[in-house]
Amino acid sequence: MKPVVSIIMGSTSDLPVMEKTAKILDEFEIPFEINALSAHRTPAEVEKFAKGASERGIKVIIAAAGMAAHLPGVIASMTSIPVIGVPIKASLEGLDALLAIVQMPPGIPVATVGINGAMNAGILAAQILATGDTNVAEKLSAYKESLKDKIVKANEELSEVKFAFKTN
Repeated sequence: MKPVVSIIMGSTSDLPVMEKTAKILDEFEIPFEINALSAHRTPAEVEKFAKGASERGIKVIIAAAGMAAHLPGVIASMTSIPVIGVPIKASLEGLDALLAIVQMPPGIPVATVGINGAMNAGILAAQILATGDTNVAEKLSAYKESLKDKIVKANEELSEVKFAFKTN
């Protein structure tokens, strides 16, 4: 099994957040790899990874970083593979990371999810892959339908909640 998605973290301390990405990719049966690389501490390894990802069959890169969150942008500057940035809440409530990732210069886009939005990063990667993979597209469709079912069930449960002035 060869990975088609690469999850890159600036540090293994990001793993508790990024496990949500891994769980989604597992659910959709999308092969992936996880590595730690730092734009600041291992720049040569980041460059080697980014420039070689396409040859290795990687179709989407999900890069997580906190604080001085340059990793997603640095990777995006070295590859034409779609990069999804996950800002990690490490300081300043994660706003520093969010702004560092989302404020990319023209020509170097990084799709960015919310702070600690690792689950959405996995879903977005699946959506990108689904454009050329009917199996993933079918799994996504079923997943989206299950989200609807959860809300229908929640409303049924809420109908049983009683308050003196509740009208429904």
